[in-house]
Amino acid sequence: MLSEVSLELHPGEVLGVVGENGAGKSTLMKILAGVQPPDSGEIQIDGKAISFSTPRESQQAGICLIHQELNLCDNLNVGQNIFLGREPTRFGLIDSARINRESHNLLERVGLRISPRTIVGTLSTGKQQMVEIAKALSTNAKVLILDEPTSSLSAAESASLFLLIEELKRQNVAMIYISHRLAEVRQLCDRVLVLRDGKRVGELTKEQMSHEKMVSLMVGRDIASMYSRTRHKLGSTALKVNQLVTNTWPAHPVSFEVAAGEIVGIAGLVGSGRTELLETIFGIRPAMSGKIEINGKPIRIQSPRDAIENGLALVPEDRKQHGLIVEMDVRSNLGMAKLKLGQHRFGFANLRQMKQDAADNIQQLGIKTTNDRKIARYLSGGNQQKIVIGKWLAIKPGVLLLDEPTRGIDVGAKQEIYRLIEELTAQNLAIVCVSSELEEIMGLSDRVLVMHEGKLVGELRQGQITEESIMRLATNQTNTEANHG
Repeated sequence: MLSEVSLELHPGEVLGVVGENGAGKSTLMKILAGVQPPDSGEIQIDGKAISFSTPRESQQAGICLIHQELNLCDNLNVGQNIFLGREPTRFGLIDSARINRESHNLLERVGLRISPRTIVGTLSTGKQQMVEIAKALSTNAKVLILDEPTSSLSAAESASLFLLIEELKRQNVAMIYISHRLAEVRQLCDRVLVLRDGKRVGELTKEQMSHEKMVSLMVGRDIASMYSRTRHKLGSTALKVNQLVTNTWPAHPVSFEVAAGEIVGIAGLVGSGRTELLETIFGIRPAMSGKIEINGKPIRIQSPRDAIENGLALVPEDRKQHGLIVEMDVRSNLGMAKLKLGQHRFGFANLRQMKQDAADNIQQLGIKTTNDRKIARYLSGGNQQKIVIGKWLAIKPGVLLLDEPTRGIDVGAKQEIYRLIEELTAQNLAIVCVSSELEEIMGLSDRVLVMHEGKLVGELRQGQITEESIMRLATNQTNTEANHG
């Protein structure tokens, strides 16, 4: 729902739009893109009032929405995707030569040096996104709407996108940039519009933009700190990894320990081997060699079932692909881990127990849903993430592995996840957390392990954990303050 939201956008300007899930960002973009008609108000382009009721009409008016989930046909080539549905013809046949010629020029414009005949399915996510932008420019778009454009990109791909945005500014293309990553908003945007509960609650200029001001407007209250960590007295060693070798980086065995009640963060650049390490510990990937101990007991993990039965749980990087069954309801998703362990009666799910467990989880985790039969797809990203965590808490694990625990969720939901993580450490749960957000790693971790190209290159303890010290290790520079492991 939106209530009398107004904005202005100028040629060659990047306007950031931020707000928590449910703030109205998606509704606003759908209206601008012609997906949803407004109930009142008007849209002006170049000073003239205009209305449209379909995405095609919006595109013809010069507005193009680049969706978070890319809308390309993997089996077609780049040129065919760029002109899909608008193919030029010659003598009644599709003019492939013209498609290739014009696609080549568009790809040059976005800085993507590939053949228009390249099959889209063979391209990385970052390059596919540039194809989407080239496709938008082929319609002579005056306004590009970028919805969470870096959510699935590596650091290098994000850097390429940022360079493209700067180039498009010089070409006088206006852009609306929607992102939960406030550091990106500060870096790229000339102004930022803040929405809350469907209303415009503020606008900040480039000079006024700060993390604190944006967060304060988004949530309607001042947040002294996102991370209210309490340093607990640590218990005995809950997880010990000794000379573990992954199939991705076979030359670099990894060793570390995590105590009960401790959060160990794992930092590193994209491709450093962090996710592969967690997946090997959890049995998704086979370990080439090495040993794992849980509570001092050596265990053999050959599959996720082995890991689960020994008290390990993994919240994966991509919750929709690997953490949830999005077409199932909340109750079924919360009960999946218990069913996996065989906790059912006479071969059938104990529906009464599942309902009670779901109610307990919904209350404990603060999952916002009308009831436990609501389909998971229709919940916000933050609530979906709580479900993924909740299904594991139902089996009372001793070690929780978190891979990008707040990816794609808003500031308010992040704070709720951080509060939950803090509560779990107070209950003596051992947590290993991989995150690409340095602020998150620094705010959550009791210790930080840093990886570079599959190798554990350093360990930072309290008093040593800074953005500079993490990045120095992550880029494999010498750091005398680090305790190398």
